Amino acid sequence: MPHYTPLIATIVAGLVLAFIFGSIAHRLRISPIVGYLLAGVLAGPYTPGFVADQALANELAELGVILLMFGVGLHFSLKDLLSVRAIAIPGAIAQIGAATLMGMAMVYFLEWGWVAGFVFGLALSVASTVVLLRALQERRLIETERGRIAVGWLIVEDLVMVLALVLLPAMATVIMAKDAVSNPAIWQPIAITFGKVAAFVLVMLVVGQRVVPWILHWVAHSGSRELFRLSVLAIAIGLAYAASTLFGASFALGAFFAGMVMSESPLSQRAAEETLPLRDAFAVLFFVSVGMLFNPSIVVNHPWLLAGTIFIVVFGKSIAAFLIVRAFKYPTSTALVISASLAQIGEFSFILAGLGVQLKLMPQTGLDLILAGAIISIMLNPFVFQAIDWIKPQP
Repeated sequence: MPHYTPLIATIVAGLVLAFIFGSIAHRLRISPIVGYLLAGVLAGPYTPGFVADQALANELAELGVILLMFGVGLHFSLKDLLSVRAIAIPGAIAQIGAATLMGMAMVYFLEWGWVAGFVFGLALSVASTVVLLRALQERRLIETERGRIAVGWLIVEDLVMVLALVLLPAMATVIMAKDAVSNPAIWQPIAITFGKVAAFVLVMLVVGQRVVPWILHWVAHSGSRELFRLSVLAIAIGLAYAASTLFGASFALGAFFAGMVMSESPLSQRAAEETLPLRDAFAVLFFVSVGMLFNPSIVVNHPWLLAGTIFIVVFGKSIAAFLIVRAFKYPTSTALVISASLAQIGEFSFILAGLGVQLKLMPQTGLDLILAGAIISIMLNPFVFQAIDWIKPQP
């Protein structure tokens, strides 16, 4: 008897194609993320052959976002951030501002409007956590001062993007309102959103920091590795869901704080190791689902817009970061490493751009440009690092 199994078919197609193209990418010494994105393009509706169920793929992508953000929070170290706060915080904010303005300037003549330009530029401003950390690990730079600055810079970018994901729906309500912006009622959604998010953060910092480590400690003493792994996943997904349903925050914010409060536990390293395989699997499905949204015709229909997008990501953003780091009187070698680290875009760009399209703040063309820019910039990133090695050999 035949069975209709779109969920299984989507997972199987996603993982098998991701494995094939990820292996090819690794063989070519480029990030496997490029392979995962291309696998999604192949399984998407814009290419011939098998087409995966996009609605189910988006559901799987949500789980991927939750686990990606949980991993970011789990590795969030307030101590490391504070050690480089003098450059990471103002530097990241200044670089985000510069990249956002470049993106807005690029689409100014396309009649998208300033809101679409803002969302587009903001999506171009943030680097991929996965790509950056892997690049630094391959070059053994994580424990160096340059590596700590890059990671601190990335953490600030991630925090800004988490805040943007929370506020964008509320801002959309204000922007789409037909009443005058000066009407106090128009700003009510933003005020309510701030209030709910503040309540969630307060609950997590006051209650979560005590309860979550205690739960991990209690489960660890049970001696069951299976229960410990299950408890970590239940906390991550459960808090993400609670943040969304009870506080109106995003899954991403809930997952991030779940990881952050768990990082306070001495068992955080074990929690990260136990959940890594599942986080990696759903992260792969996230990138595949993103690739399914990409329409390859953007390369033919808007080549100059694509060239401008890549220029902002690979050169404009990097030059801005280089000048900012040098302005803080750090050596050229440090400025070059930071610049190369940021010369790509990734997961937050997809999430933010996808939300912008969903809220009708930005046209689909903007998302296509960001997806194409991400694929190409991630492919170019190893060559950017090789270029800075040639310009300024690392000690």
